[in-house]
Amino acid sequence: MIDLSAPSSPLSPHRAFVVQFRAETAVAAGYLVGRVEHVASGQATTFDTLDALLAFIARLLVERGAGPPEAGERCAMP
Repeated sequence: MIDLSAPSSPLSPHRAFVVQFRAETAVAAGYLVGRVEHVASGQATTFDTLDALLAFIARLLVERGAGPPEAGERCAMP
């Protein structure tokens, strides 16, 4: 469980996703179907398993890093 009283890092729009679930989704049964979109890039895909949803999110987070592209470029400069 997340402690909401603990200090936290800012929420970056570069790490934001919109997840839409179709009407036939049955979370309790482990059946997830819908669409996910990365807010900053607009890249989107459909999914029909939790693994597919998480794989898309993980791929985008790894490709794009923790923040906006310019933040990574600044850190790389001597």
